[in-house]
Amino acid sequence: MRLPEFVKIKQFAYSTTIALTAIVVLIFHASCQGDAESVAPAVDGSSDSLAIMSTYDVKTLISDSGRISYRIDAAEWLVFNKRNPPYWAFEKGVYLEKYDRAMNVEATIKCDTAYYFNEQKLWKLIGNVDIRNLKNEKFFTDLLYWNQEEKIIYSDAHIKIEQENQVTEGYGFSSNQDLSAWHIKNTKGIYAIEE
Repeated sequence: MRLPEFVKIKQFAYSTTIALTAIVVLIFHASCQGDAESVAPAVDGSSDSLAIMSTYDVKTLISDSGRISYRIDAAEWLVFNKRNPPYWAFEKGVYLEKYDRAMNVEATIKCDTAYYFNEQKLWKLIGNVDIRNLKNEKFFTDLLYWNQEEKIIYSDAHIKIEQENQVTEGYGFSSNQDLSAWHIKNTKGIYAIEE
């Protein structure tokens, strides 16, 4: 008995499907064979490379001695307490406001990256650091340190300060933490002179 043509085509398609499936399984099986050593080691729970806290879209107030002293806005806040020294990382930028006792904004700080070393009470601000004080003076640099323990701000990097009638630039900078009394080493500037 002769099989109809559509049955032959169906059998051929079925045989081809089985053959292709077998080839795919063999290729997949062969690709899964390999060194067990190429697998990464498991993460060690005691590792200091992982943040113990990750927080996103942060808007928080920080108090000092029972009064609100700072406001922080950040896209990401990572806490590394097992590192030596432990620190907080704001690697996607940070905006900070410092308040006086009457809750007036004393200064604003913005930068691309910031690290806060808790034990030393030290901030390290990196990249497009932009600071404004009560006198509306504007401070621009790429690296700045703020030591809250000693209440000073300093840098050895280039800094530019814009005031109402003058622009001062230089390398090396120090100030009190409310930026009301500052000093630049190696200065150059543009100053308004009355005739």
